[in-house]
Amino acid sequence: MFKHFGGSMIFTVIALALGGWYGWEFTGTVDGALGILWICAVLAVLEVSLSFDNAAVNASVLKDMDPIWQRRFLTWGIAIAVFGMRIVFPLVIVMVAASLGPIEALQLAINDPEQYEIILNNAHIGLMGFGGAFLGMVGLKYFFDADKEVDWIAAIERPLSKVGNIEAVSIGFVLLMTYLTSTMLADDDALTFFVAATCGLLTYIGVEIVSHVLEAPTPTTGQVAKAGFGAFLYLEVLDASFSFDGVIGAFALSNNLFIIAIGLGIGAMFVRSMTIFLVRQGTLSEYRYLEHGAFYAIIALAAIMYINTFQHIPEVITGLIGAALIGIAFWSSVRWNRAKPDGEPEAATA
Repeated sequence: MFKHFGGSMIFTVIALALGGWYGWEFTGTVDGALGILWICAVLAVLEVSLSFDNAAVNASVLKDMDPIWQRRFLTWGIAIAVFGMRIVFPLVIVMVAASLGPIEALQLAINDPEQYEIILNNAHIGLMGFGGAFLGMVGLKYFFDADKEVDWIAAIERPLSKVGNIEAVSIGFVLLMTYLTSTMLADDDALTFFVAATCGLLTYIGVEIVSHVLEAPTPTTGQVAKAGFGAFLYLEVLDASFSFDGVIGAFALSNNLFIIAIGLGIGAMFVRSMTIFLVRQGTLSEYRYLEHGAFYAIIALAAIMYINTFQHIPEVITGLIGAALIGIAFWSSVRWNRAKPDGEPEAATA
């Protein structure tokens, strides 16, 4: 176990030590340092609880990637996830929303965290629209697949598979949900939400086009690199979409950029470790319904993002829903393995 999670454990110790030191420097008291240390730990747990499905979906893509690109995602991807999405991305949002330069946005985050939080929270509707539409397409693509051979909940999945060859069905569904959600919002918010969701949808289509163009049926070495880059790009956008709720939710505990970065950074490292574990242990192949549970959790997260535009759902509930779906899928897989130790076909769960 240490082989897969050792690096994250070491990073956690270093990050918490940094959090404790920062707490002492920031507050000048032991109680203040311990309070900030506690917030970092809670943020790390929050990030991990929200990201079980992220790790499973990452693993489902990584297991088919070239080993070179697997390593690149698990190294470069860590830097992008920890520093890019948890530090740079919120700053970029503030830069765009408040028309500030990068130095001004950083100074605002350091010197006026309350205003920084207000600006970032004002971008909440747009973020939820973009992330919800993108993740909705990711989740629906898995079930709208005419070639999918294994069904977990047959009553839902088989009808979807039958229309899997019609690409427009999933796009139409996301657009319909986007429109219905926009009717729940004030006019200005509705426009922001609809534009952001449309951008999320177009981003998904764009990434799919890039992946398709770079993919080759009988790849040469160069073509393998291109195909690997397409999958890498897909995973990075996916990871970004998953991080939206965690970054926004973190402000319920702290509006300090560095505390949030430490806490969510620890969580991001453990998500990478879970991804490595799932890929190298072949867990998705061993537990046949685990991948299904992850994609159901993605669809649930996309729906929650849409709902969050007009009715707040606590991040704890979001994390519990995802963990519960994956846990039920895992238990269903264990039961199937016990009932069919030789892997004989079995009717899907009704």
